[in-house]
Amino acid sequence: MNKALRCTRTMVWMDWVALGVAAIAISSSVAMAQSGTVAAPAGAKADATYLPTPGFDTSSLDTSVDPCNDFYKFACGKFAANHPIPADQTGVDQFYQLYNVNTQNLRAILEKNSAAGAGRSPDAQKIGDYYAACMNTDLVEQKGLAPVQPLLDEIDGLKSKTQLAALIGKLQRLGIDIFFSYGEQQDFKDATKQIASIGQGGLGLPERDYYLRTGTKDETLRTQYLAHVTKMLVFGGSSPQQALKDAKAMVAMETALAKGSMPVEAMRDPEKIYHLQPIATFEKSLPGVNFAAFERAMHSPEVTEINNSTPGYFPVVLAEIRTADLSTLKAYMRYHVLTAAAGRLPKAFDEENFDFYGRKLNGQPEQPARWKRCSNAVNGALGEALGKVYVEEYFAGDSKAKMVEMVKDIEDAMGRDIDQLDWMSAPTKLRAKEKLHSVANKIGYPEKWRDYSKLEVKSDDALGNTQRANAFENDRQLAKIGQPVDHSEWGMTPPTVNAYYDPSMNDINFPAGILQPSFYDKNQDDAVNYGHIGAVIGHELTHGFDDEGKKFDAKGNLSDWWTPEDTKKFEVRTDCVVKEYGSFTAVDDVKVNGKLTLGENTADNGGLLLAYMAYLERAKANGVDLTAKKDGYTPAQRLYIGYAQNWCENSRPEQVRNQVLTDPHSPSHFRANGAIVNQPGFAGAFACKKGAPMVPVASCRVW
Repeated sequence: MNKALRCTRTMVWMDWVALGVAAIAISSSVAMAQSGTVAAPAGAKADATYLPTPGFDTSSLDTSVDPCNDFYKFACGKFAANHPIPADQTGVDQFYQLYNVNTQNLRAILEKNSAAGAGRSPDAQKIGDYYAACMNTDLVEQKGLAPVQPLLDEIDGLKSKTQLAALIGKLQRLGIDIFFSYGEQQDFKDATKQIASIGQGGLGLPERDYYLRTGTKDETLRTQYLAHVTKMLVFGGSSPQQALKDAKAMVAMETALAKGSMPVEAMRDPEKIYHLQPIATFEKSLPGVNFAAFERAMHSPEVTEINNSTPGYFPVVLAEIRTADLSTLKAYMRYHVLTAAAGRLPKAFDEENFDFYGRKLNGQPEQPARWKRCSNAVNGALGEALGKVYVEEYFAGDSKAKMVEMVKDIEDAMGRDIDQLDWMSAPTKLRAKEKLHSVANKIGYPEKWRDYSKLEVKSDDALGNTQRANAFENDRQLAKIGQPVDHSEWGMTPPTVNAYYDPSMNDINFPAGILQPSFYDKNQDDAVNYGHIGAVIGHELTHGFDDEGKKFDAKGNLSDWWTPEDTKKFEVRTDCVVKEYGSFTAVDDVKVNGKLTLGENTADNGGLLLAYMAYLERAKANGVDLTAKKDGYTPAQRLYIGYAQNWCENSRPEQVRNQVLTDPHSPSHFRANGAIVNQPGFAGAFACKKGAPMVPVASCRVW
């Protein structure tokens, strides 16, 4: 339920996500930047030097395009030609540009600390040795399957399905996604409580409909997935004949699990994924399953209640486990173990894993360089130890001070916006402002840094480091169950190029990683920065009042604080947004899913409006001449250009297709124009006539 600007909530401790394995359902470009797993090919070009993009990028403007006809093409028309997609990326955009700069900076930190030797601080030793082990591909090749063989042997030694619960717990604790998901969450209806949560999971393809859709592309992808699973099982020691037989049975089982899974659109509704039960009730629904053995293996406290987030899924899992041959269950677990470990195994595993998940699924010709993947692996496993150094070296204090000012300006703008709404009643406005004034703001980095003293990191044990880091974070998360909520905790690491809103915490979070050009450029005027990072602030703030966020009150509890009449009026407005974005064709014949992307589209629209309102007040306070031009454009024009240039992109069609099918964010082109057409200030800024493509006669407005 974290609402991120570019991605949904992920477990940052799964550093194998950063090396690109099964969990590549995150389809933002930054997440895709982390999806490659192949070692760099011989003869590869020397590493590029990445430079930040300026906040106002005149080189991307195409002034031959009328901004009233297609604002994205006007603001970003030359971006694609100026930014060809590198072979190791699924696309290029402003997030990716800054991601590359940040990853380069992380590399400098990590190479320094990996070479420092004795005398390093404990954190410096950990981040340096983690990176060194990840980079040592010669040692990885030399060890072969040995690092993962104990797990494979334990799977092969399974004699009875009664042993399965404990084995699933052990593997999940190491970060291996099988059968279902288990973790900790704040109780939706009592945000002061931290409870256990269990739900669907364990699929090798990005989400359920990849198993179920008809059509040539999906059928081809499923054929490729079967071939990929077969190859991985052969690499793991199976004969080709047995591997193919097991792969067919495994994919059939995953297809059954997919049929029992909730669609991605339904998973957005907090009311549909909240079913708090006494643990005894949950256990009765799984007769014959030793859930206590699973808990012990997961290092979970013994829980008395659990959120069974997808109750319709577990009868399906149970039926599949009961009817499947033991050999099929073993093959399924072997495959997911090998997939999770692929980035720390010899080149054959690494290449095959990338070939399917990177090349075939997302159209990426080559994997990122090893240093990129290892830098982000450290950020995933030891993000606050690495982040502390990153903040000291790359995050200027004045950036945080300016962000505090901008956040206040935009919160004030939302207060005025709520007061001015003609469709909302006074009682709901009162509750809305109560929630607004309760939002906590986290900027740059945590108030207190995480303690990694119990995590063992070795300079010669790449896979072991991954497994221990996953287990460490698993234990840290599950230890929260039954404990007071720590409101100072962050869900993203400081170097992350992203931002998010958490409805249970009722807070907005802006890591240091995104507070740099182009999103925040201290060399630019306020107009540009309010268009860039100001719209990001407004985006996250609006998430507290989108179709999901509106269901949580000021204290973070799932609670209906709206009058029935106001809810109906709200839904009329969100239906308009659903229809608008659902009419956009993203790639081939695939349209944007208006329901899946509703929350993000609402946040984009509201965020830009709030940034514009806030800027006008700031400009008035600072005595800015709103008619004066810089670079040929007025302040209002620069603000809208800055916003649109957040979304300049050049993406591969495979990646766009994957994004549209799995991601709650619309493709970037539509994030620009989709919000611009609904902005009341845009027509005046560019002298557009009513009825122009960017100023339709009828537009949508929620906030």
